[in-house]
Amino acid sequence: MQRNINLRGHDVFTFQWSKRGEPLVILHGGLSHSEKTKKYLLPAVKRNFKVFAYDRTGHGRTANQKGSFHFNFQTKELIAFLEDVVKEPAHLIGISDGANIALMAAIARPELIRSVVSIGGNTAASQIRMKFGKPEVSPESQAEHDRLSPDHPSELIKKVATAFKVWKSEPSIALTKLKRIKCPVLVLAGDDDVISAKESEKIYQAITNARLAIVPGASHAVIKEKTELVQALLKDFYANPDYPLTQSPISRISNR
Repeated sequence: MQRNINLRGHDVFTFQWSKRGEPLVILHGGLSHSEKTKKYLLPAVKRNFKVFAYDRTGHGRTANQKGSFHFNFQTKELIAFLEDVVKEPAHLIGISDGANIALMAAIARPELIRSVVSIGGNTAASQIRMKFGKPEVSPESQAEHDRLSPDHPSELIKKVATAFKVWKSEPSIALTKLKRIKCPVLVLAGDDDVISAKESEKIYQAITNARLAIVPGASHAVIKEKTELVQALLKDFYANPDYPLTQSPISRISNR
């Protein structure tokens, strides 16, 4: 099912892909939209979860608003979606910007979050291992925007420029705040991600009940490049949500 809903005064395009089990919300990446995640992630979760998604403000089929690309705005939008649409605590799978938003929501409103999967997430702009050049739009991206978005075609280049500006200074999530997250967390990234394995490990080490998966031979597009492996990792995570008990623990000794 897909439909527009009024989310606290703004029309937001939403999806519900299955109707049984605990709720799970998939959060797409920046300058992307929900349908781009469907074939990569949905097969891993649709059997056991009631799966939701929505196009964030300024993305996909949801019109833009002033300030919508800032992470605080997007986190508040997620919280509103959980409160008004899902209406109970949910599992979150976030890709890139979606991962950052999921972590920020887990810090701000822990009672709304059952677990978090952070795919290619970061906690500081300085962790991004690439430079943002002049904003450009490919013909394919423009055609997709024109097909989906209620915004004028000329708005896409403005959105790209705004996203680049935001990514140069946000997010800003202190590791001390990550320590507040008590729900199960899977930190997942490619071994050649724009967020280095070292930085992903810092997120993992800061969260008590976390696991770390660095996928070999993969980049920031890990869900596309290693789809079957990512799906297997998701299934394992949800099958084993309790604090990991391993035979030779090292860092988890003090964490527990």
